[in-house]
Order: sequence, then structure tokens, then C-alpha cells
Amino acid sequence: MADVLVVGAGPVGLTMAAELARHGCGCRIIDRLEAPSGYCKAIGVTPRTLEVWEDMGVARTMIDNGLWLIGIRTIVPGRPVHDSIVDLSDLPYGSLGIPQYATERILGEHLGRLGGRVDRGVALSTLRNDRDKVVVELEHTDGRTARASYRFVVGCDGAHSAVRHAAGFGFPGDAFPMEFMLGDVMIDWDVPRGLAVFAVQPHDDAPPDFVVAIPLPERRRYRIAMVEPPEPSAPAVEGHGIMAHRPGPPLAELQAVTDTLFPGKPRLLDLRWSSRFHISTRIADKYRAGNVFIAGDAAHIHPPTGGLGMNTGIQDAYNLAWKMALVLRGKAGAKLLDSYEAERRPAGVEVVERTKAASISFGRDRKKEDRLADTQILVNYRGTPWVADALAADGPRAGDRAPDAYGLHREHVGFPLRLFEVLRGTEHVIIVPLGAGAAARDRVEAFAHEVNERYGDLARTVAVAADDADTPDLIGVPLLRDREGAFRRAYGAVDEAAWVIRPDGYIGARASLSDRAVIDGYFGRIVGGGGR
Repeated sequence: MADVLVVGAGPVGLTMAAELARHGCGCRIIDRLEAPSGYCKAIGVTPRTLEVWEDMGVARTMIDNGLWLIGIRTIVPGRPVHDSIVDLSDLPYGSLGIPQYATERILGEHLGRLGGRVDRGVALSTLRNDRDKVVVELEHTDGRTARASYRFVVGCDGAHSAVRHAAGFGFPGDAFPMEFMLGDVMIDWDVPRGLAVFAVQPHDDAPPDFVVAIPLPERRRYRIAMVEPPEPSAPAVEGHGIMAHRPGPPLAELQAVTDTLFPGKPRLLDLRWSSRFHISTRIADKYRAGNVFIAGDAAHIHPPTGGLGMNTGIQDAYNLAWKMALVLRGKAGAKLLDSYEAERRPAGVEVVERTKAASISFGRDRKKEDRLADTQILVNYRGTPWVADALAADGPRAGDRAPDAYGLHREHVGFPLRLFEVLRGTEHVIIVPLGAGAAARDRVEAFAHEVNERYGDLARTVAVAADDADTPDLIGVPLLRDREGAFRRAYGAVDEAAWVIRPDGYIGARASLSDRAVIDGYFGRIVGGGGR
């Protein structure tokens, strides 16, 4: 029997299952649907999620199946049409567009290569926390029921999460009063490929009318979203997400709305699917109850402004999986799992509040945001009990995403490396600058030996030296030369320092190389004790 039950096989659940497998732990993943949904719900992929996918090993496939989202064309009556091109060339990745059904297919294939598969046509009906396990009842579409026990249950089953309901999580919030329409269509116009189009008609005393066209990989194909014109006799809407029980709007209905907002009234063609949907804004009051966890839309739902929902959920799973794997492997105590809610719920709150504010002010002049605001590169866990910082120097701090660095060279390797390539894997990586001379060599070698003795396969040490430094060979420690100075620019001019990079690419600790107490204290909180 698997140790973990993952409920829901969307992008979040597939990420959770695949990451557990990559970290050496099996799970069972179930989904109530007998086949994947064909709806193109989420499209936008943030630069941070692409970094996650690089570590998982699927970024190249995702990029090959998507297109780059280069910016936004904004259309507001009475104002010039404005094209805003977003320059993210200083990041490892730009913003990608790929339809959710392709994302799920690629993640599902990736899970299969790791030995997993989705058990479809199975729904969770009840669960009960029972000390060190969770007892669940499952229902199959053929009417069969089964009872089973798992060490952990992770609900990745969306806005109407059965796991959240069964575990008794609160889900406070409110709903938008109007309905929306979605459609997958061709648009007969000459908008540059990769440019999203936002057409907005603001109102002083009512929500704005708008149409958002997000490009899909196929030429001139878009997923469009818009407010549905109100009908006096329409029933009150409730819930969140796609209303599969109602027929989708026909092409003529979508065309009628776009004609009022798109200049020139471009024709919509070849409707592949459409739906009506409803938006709520909610966040769970907690992400964990005993051995039950929730992630993704099961934990937070909000307007799709910025395309952050799926991305935030994927990063929830990526954060939780490595920690849960350490606990399951007996390398960490269960208290480590408290850090999941401590780190990810504030990230969820920020997304919910910001997307709600952006939706309310849609089409109005707003304070210009940092160009990185929607990249998720700036998400951090500073100040939580699970990171440690003992340096006053500039540069990335404990709790920040570890930045990449280009142009690193290893002796007798005929091509440059990126720091992300060195960090990739399932263990912590401790980066230490190497100074000149035998004394620096001896300190780094002794440090690496202690890391290996104390933490075994949980951590490894990598040294980085300036290109012109007269550094002797190291034994037992990989040595990279910072030939272009990129590492020093990214991490600061700090000698005799150590950066502890977690398996999820965040800086867990930052301290002087000689300050072993800080580093030992970090590992003591994260992986120390081993037991339950």
C-alpha cells in the first residue's frame, strides 16, 4: 500500500505525485473523472513555474508544446491602443502559454516514466484522521466502495475539494455577482503572435465589461473570456469554476460581446469548446489538519488575473513534496510539515488579495507594478522559523529564491554551466566561495567532510572560485570557476560564506562558513531527529 493518497489529477496533483516519486516515495493518485478534462482552463505559466519544471525534468517538453507570452495589448475606449512588451530576458525563462490539457498530458507522461499512474473513476467520500494515519472511503464509478489507510492524504481536487470538506477546513470568502463565458476560438486579425489582448470598458458604478484573449500555441487561436450579459430571469450563480452542467455559449453569443469591445469587430471562427464559469475569492483557514493537507484550488481560489492560480498550486505541491518525502523516509520528523502552511498560505493570501484588487480596478489607471510581480520570482519565505540568516551582507537572503548564475566552468568540461544545473536534484546543496591558498582549500574540504558525516545524502557541497583566483585542487568537492563573475553579481561579494539551497530552490540558510551553529541549527529544524 502506498504511503500517500493524492486526490485529484490536475496539474497540482500530478506535480505532487511526480515529485514524491522523484524523491523516492510512492503514492496513489486518484481522480473522479474517467478521462482528463478537455477544457483549456489554465494557460499562463510563470517564469518561476518553469524553473520548477526544469528541476523536475519537463521544462523542455512544456516549452516545445507552448508559445512565449510576450506582452499585452490593451484596448480602452477613448485611449490609444497600447502594446506593452514585457522584457524578462534577465531571468532564466520568460512567460509561457500552454493549454492545461497539454500540461496535464505532459505531467501524466512524466509520472508514468517515474512508475506512477492515475487511478481514474475513483472519488473520495469520507476520511478520518486516526493518530498516525488517515482512514478513507473511496467510491468507484461502477458502484464499488473501498476503505483504505494512508500515512498522508493530499487534496489537490479543486475548488469543490472533497478532501477539504471531509477534513473540515474553513473556506471563507465571497463570490463575484456575475457569470463569465469562455471559448476556444480562432480570431481573424493580425495581432502579433504571443501578444494577449485585453479590451475593457470601465464603468463608474458597476464592474467593467471586458474581453480577454490569451493566445494558444496554434496560430491565431485564443482562449477568450468575457462577462456574460445579464439576463433578468437567470438563476443566481454559485460555486466556482466551469459550470459543466450548463451548455456553453454558442459562437454567435461570444461574437456579440467581442463586437462591442474589439475594434473592427474581427470574426471569431472554429469554436472548439465553450463554457460558462463563475469566480469566487476564497482561501482556506488552514492547509493542514493532522495528516491531511490541501493544495492548489482546494486551498485558494481567486480571479484569473495574472494567470497565477495553477502556478501557485504547482508551487504548493513542489514545496510540500520534498518535505513529506523526508518524513516518509525517516530523515525528518513530522513537525517539518508545519512549514508547508507557514510558507505557502501567506503566498496564497497575497495572490488572492492582489488578483481581487486587480480585477476590481480592471481597466482603470493603477499604480504600476514591479515588472516581476506576476513572475512569482519574488515569492519568499523570509522571517519564517524554517530559514536562518546570519549575514548582514547584501544579496539574496535566507528565504529567497536562489538566483541562477551563468558562465560557470568546471575543469576539463568544454562548455559553461548554469548554477541551476548544479542545484538540480533532490538534496540540499551548500554553495561555498573558495579563496586562494592552501588554508582556504583546507577549510572548504573540512567543511564538506563534516557535511557528509553529519547529513549524509541529505546535502552536498559545491565550491565556487573567482576565475583569476589561485586556488589549489579540491578533493571530494566539485569546484566551479566564476569565469564571467555572474555568481558574485547574483550572490554578493561575500567571502568565507555558505548558502544552503533547499531542494525547492530556496535559500534555507546563509551564514559564515565558520558559523557552523547556524547551519547545524537549520538542519536541526529541517531534517534533524529523523523519527516521528
